[in-house]
Amino acid sequence: MSDDLFKNKYRISSARLRGWDYSWNGYYFVTICVKGSECVFGNVENGETVLSRIGEIVNQCWQEIPRHFSFVQLDEFVIMPNHVHGIIIINNNVVETLHATSLRHAMSLHKSNIRDSKSFSNISPKQGSLSSVIRSFKSAVTKLVNNELPHQFFAWQPRFYDRIIRDEKELWNVRNYIRNNPLKWEEDEENPLKSQ
Repeated sequence: MSDDLFKNKYRISSARLRGWDYSWNGYYFVTICVKGSECVFGNVENGETVLSRIGEIVNQCWQEIPRHFSFVQLDEFVIMPNHVHGIIIINNNVVETLHATSLRHAMSLHKSNIRDSKSFSNISPKQGSLSSVIRSFKSAVTKLVNNELPHQFFAWQPRFYDRIIRDEKELWNVRNYIRNNPLKWEEDEENPLKSQ
């Protein structure tokens, strides 16, 4: 990942797969972090996350994503003290349900459409894309937290991390990683107490 100069300031390049349309059907592993790695979503106790009120709001908003985006299905997810891991399935085929067996087929269909383009319209979030779903989720959480807990400072990191899940083996590995994340909190890179 390189740094680009924009308006005489350096900015980090997008980590998105160049030429991939993030509104295409697929399984996406996302990680969304709290600004400054603040542990405001709760604590990990005995290998399980005990949610704070903000964590409960995050859980509620995550569960409601498919109500606001009919083309989205949710898979495994976990709320950690300062970040969220989840698998979001984009399925624009209303009649056909996207299953893990179609992952390889979906990847092969999209590979032929990948273009190496730097145009703004291809990199900005568009309706029906993963970015639009995450932006809406983050906005809903922020609004609810600010309304319910006005004296509690809360902010998201500006971006989020994503990975396109390319086959069933990777899907299985990601699901296990998410399920076991609270058990490994002591060693987690996002744990601010790890270095103490």
